Amino acid sequence: MRHVTHELLAPVPGTARQIHSFHFGPERAERKVYIQSSLHADELPGMLVAWHLKQRLAELEQAGRLRGEIVLVPVANPIGLEQVLMDVLLGRYELESGQNFNRWFVDLSEEIGNRIEQQLNDDPRHNLLLVRRELKAALAAEVPATQLQSQRLALQRIACDADMVLDLHCDFEAVTHLYTTPEAWPQVEPLARYIGSEASLLATDSGGQSFDECFTLLWWDLQQRFGERFAMPMGSFSVTVELRGQGDVTHPLASQDCQAILDYLTQFGVIDGEIALPPALRYPATPLAGVEPVATPFGGLLVFHALPGEYLEAGQLIAEIIDPISDRVTPVHCSTAGLLYARSLRRMATAGMVIAHVAGREAYRSGYLLSP
Repeated sequence: MRHVTHELLAPVPGTARQIHSFHFGPERAERKVYIQSSLHADELPGMLVAWHLKQRLAELEQAGRLRGEIVLVPVANPIGLEQVLMDVLLGRYELESGQNFNRWFVDLSEEIGNRIEQQLNDDPRHNLLLVRRELKAALAAEVPATQLQSQRLALQRIACDADMVLDLHCDFEAVTHLYTTPEAWPQVEPLARYIGSEASLLATDSGGQSFDECFTLLWWDLQQRFGERFAMPMGSFSVTVELRGQGDVTHPLASQDCQAILDYLTQFGVIDGEIALPPALRYPATPLAGVEPVATPFGGLLVFHALPGEYLEAGQLIAEIIDPISDRVTPVHCSTAGLLYARSLRRMATAGMVIAHVAGREAYRSGYLLSP
């Protein structure tokens, strides 16, 4: 195992933060997998899973069972991890800029396309290596102006040549679910089965240039631009895995999720061993554009009537909003039939607040599909 420290830009003199990456298996292997956790620093189940993975990968490496390089970044957001205000960890947004830590990673699709256009040919392997070489060079040439930009760049530089990218997150109160692209779904479906995903949400471009899509969109854009003239492979696929809710930080769950990821990496071919038969898919993959963000028209005490993991019919009651001054009780129903996969952790709603997400089977939204 190699331990590499990546220094971040210090915002003021006398401060320093780093990203730590742990590299298992052969350094120049044919295949590379990148796994990170807690990019939203207040989402900690993935950090415990990463800790379990670190122990297991060390054992597998010692036993000579790693066929590819597996890179693990257990703390992907040291900036957010330090944002504790009055005993509350605020790890979703950077306090200085107000930006979501998982948005606005560098988009180099057009630049890479311009660099490689005259060098492409009919050999997909040649084109894959060419894109990766130019992407690494372009990311190395980027000069961050802020600590947040340097953190984003550090993560992109480590992961940019990976065949597979797994980004471990969680929701507020939720069942296990994941986000990936329709193009990657055939490769990702076994992971959904192993991990017990109860909702698998698909979108090629959900908006916001999040970490997972900064890789898949680059390859997709290059395919759209050059696919009719050259053999342009999809050189990377990414998955955001939501490991239930923020409070689900336990060794039994983390050990279970760790084993599911190892089973998937064995099936993918980067770990040598017997391939475990994945269980049945719990709920079919659905478009991210089919998700209903259920919002409340009024503020008040939030009392849920539906649990994450329940299948809801259109018009079913999800919650009540109670005004303890006027005694007004406002029922909140879903408009779409589907799986309630996540709901708010807060119990005092504000007017217009999204309190739950329901995975419907038919796309009806467009444009920016993510939460802020």
